[in-house]
Amino acid sequence: ALANVSLDHIGQARLLYQLVADIQADGSTEDSLAYFRDTEDFRNYALVELPNRVPLVGYAKGDMDYGTTIVRNFLYSALMALVWEKLQSSSNAQLAAIAAKSLKEVRYHLRHSRDWLVRLGDGTDESHQRCQAALDALWGYVPELFDSDAVDDAAAASGLGPRCADVQGTWTTEVGEVLAEATLTPPADSRFRSTGKRGVHTEHMGFILADMQYLQ
Repeated sequence: ALANVSLDHIGQARLLYQLVADIQADGSTEDSLAYFRDTEDFRNYALVELPNRVPLVGYAKGDMDYGTTIVRNFLYSALMALVWEKLQSSSNAQLAAIAAKSLKEVRYHLRHSRDWLVRLGDGTDESHQRCQAALDALWGYVPELFDSDAVDDAAAASGLGPRCADVQGTWTTEVGEVLAEATLTPPADSRFRSTGKRGVHTEHMGFILADMQYLQ
């Protein structure tokens, strides 16, 4: 299932990069945008560049954790289901078509991660502990999902796409309902603000790009 989710994300990225390349008309391609840009040239939420590691004392630092994978996928998919839905009405016909296709995929991503989150959160003591620890570790990166800047404002004004802040209320309600069903408690908000959307990334982004861009 996770392999299929990954393939969906790659397919969405290819469509979006090629659309950007067509608009720029400067010789860019989907490959050049993916493989020949430096870390600071990427604009993405820091949440999606974090490693899937066990955020619990007593485990080896490099241990991978399915709970972290599921919590992160759920938080992100819950957002993108709302964003793709609104992008279906984009003033750019190509983007609207991409959104219609992507919405079907992300609804599956959301259903998959939601079902596993409830199963694990309300499961054994260890599965609950792992999911709660993952939620505690990732929650500080959630506010960035709804930060708006001049680019978001311009996109909304032109009808290209929504501000993510416009869906924050719905996201908060829907996520809160699932977390309650999973017997998980979101931590208190902090002053921390991640900045991947502005091109200032965590230390993990460079390693991701080094692995990915080695292919070219």
